[in-house]
Amino acid sequence: MDVRFINAFSEGTLNVLRTMANISPVPGKPYLKKDGMANGDVSGIIGLTGAVTGSMALSFSEKAILKIVSNMLGEEIKEINGDIKDAVGEITNMISGVARKELELIGLKVLAAIPTVVSGKGHSITHVLGGPSIIIPFEIEDGLFVVDICINRME
Repeated sequence: MDVRFINAFSEGTLNVLRTMANISPVPGKPYLKKDGMANGDVSGIIGLTGAVTGSMALSFSEKAILKIVSNMLGEEIKEINGDIKDAVGEITNMISGVARKELELIGLKVLAAIPTVVSGKGHSITHVLGGPSIIIPFEIEDGLFVVDICINRME
């Protein structure tokens, strides 16, 4: 996978969470994910088309997403509920949007579908392309989350 794709989604994640939740996640080293298990308790998944095809998922640990959404809404939320799931969809959409703008700067026009949110311990993520994906891990004081991308450039 082109490192510019990884950088676009990493930068998008940092930008959105700093702006919307006043949180500065610390990115870890990207790695290859070979199975379909989610790396969190709630995930947002969005399909991508255009100059690339594939999908991106965000998977949050319960503690991480509770902190992020509590910061976004200005009130403490103590459990994964409808507001949390709605916020995960919005965060997925926003990060995708920033990443797509970054990709457009290098000449790649990418469109996105409407995000889907899945929650529950041990859920799985199936990417449109099927194969392995790249995980970009992030850490905040309250937990972990990952960006999970599986995209290919269209020829």
